[in-house]
Amino acid sequence: MNGNKLYVGNISYSVSSEQLRELFSQYGEVGEVRVIEGKGFGFVEMATKEGAEKAKLALNGTEFAGRSMRIDDARPQKEKPRGRGPRRY
Repeated sequence: MNGNKLYVGNISYSVSSEQLRELFSQYGEVGEVRVIEGKGFGFVEMATKEGAEKAKLALNGTEFAGRSMRIDDARPQKEKPRGRGPRRY
């Protein structure tokens, strides 16, 4: 993990990727933005580690679209087990 990807939690379900991109662009160049539909969280990848740190410090705990956001470094995605395990006949 290069430290550029941020977890954005406790966001309103109505928030779009474009709204997050606009908000985070105040702190540096924004790469990929992904809002997880119906879950209230998403991910923002900044172009630099410095931009990610600035955004995290400035936005963590601030209100956006009626909810207090939680910003943290994104953790690597866990591997999901494939299939349902061994078949038993």
